[in-house]
Amino acid sequence: MIIVCGEALFDVFSDGDTDTGFALSARVGGSPFNLAIGLARLGRRPMFFGGLSADLFGRKLADTLSREGVDICCAPRPDAATALVTIDVDAHGVPAYTLYGSQTAERSVTTAHLEQVPLDAAAVHVGSYCMAVEPVASTLRALVTRQHGRSLIAFDPNVRLTIQPDRKVWTDAIAWMLPKTDLLKISDEDIGHLYPGLSPRAFIDMALDAGVALVVVTRGGDGVLGATATLALELPALTIDVVDTVGAGDTFQAALLAHLDEQGLLTRAALQNLAAPTLQAALAFAGRAAAITCSRRGADMPRQEEVRDYQ
Repeated sequence: MIIVCGEALFDVFSDGDTDTGFALSARVGGSPFNLAIGLARLGRRPMFFGGLSADLFGRKLADTLSREGVDICCAPRPDAATALVTIDVDAHGVPAYTLYGSQTAERSVTTAHLEQVPLDAAAVHVGSYCMAVEPVASTLRALVTRQHGRSLIAFDPNVRLTIQPDRKVWTDAIAWMLPKTDLLKISDEDIGHLYPGLSPRAFIDMALDAGVALVVVTRGGDGVLGATATLALELPALTIDVVDTVGAGDTFQAALLAHLDEQGLLTRAALQNLAAPTLQAALAFAGRAAAITCSRRGADMPRQEEVRDYQ
């Protein structure tokens, strides 16, 4: 069982101008929400631990998770509204995010809710802005502390400075997480935002020195870097027609976790002892999955057969 922790929300896109404003399209989203669905579509049976409102948006989020095969039995249902995030995609398909709401359901997860989370998870994934806003950040830290050494800990910072603009909050969260993280996925864009002048390879060295077993840095069109203490690989990006990159990182992480789980490699010891062909196969699978998501609008995560058959 893989437990995915963090936000579920609605992404709001503009479908163009009208005489009096904009035509809007609202889609279920949130990095951990996307990741959980990505895992389910890739044949896993994930569990979601994140605040789900009882409002119409929250009900849709819960229904979508359940319909996709994600277990929501441990997801808190706080008395708070669902967060809405507008996404403004530029000419290159790169999204900018603006959050509406601060006392919303995804933030309102407390340590009392941890009693609902099983102890026997094979892996726990945390990340995105729920690691940088309270009280949910403290709750997820408590969960990581509880599960460290018991479950594989996966982490994707997925930095959103428009939501939490204080860079020190993000760097403090990463510094706290690194010694407790077994699998770290981060984008070169996030590294650039938080550590100006630090190269992806230098960040990888820093993370490995802190105790991470496997570090993966996604670099968009420049491909991906993956490294353990004894192994370093670089894979080029696939050539595709990009519609947008919304959900690409979530897809990559979901596919990486799903592949490792399917191969029986979702343990710290297995990650530390990965052979080069094994790591290359995992990164290539994740890259194909992310390419499929980039070829269609929004975080439309691919299914197992799509990734398997992708050319």
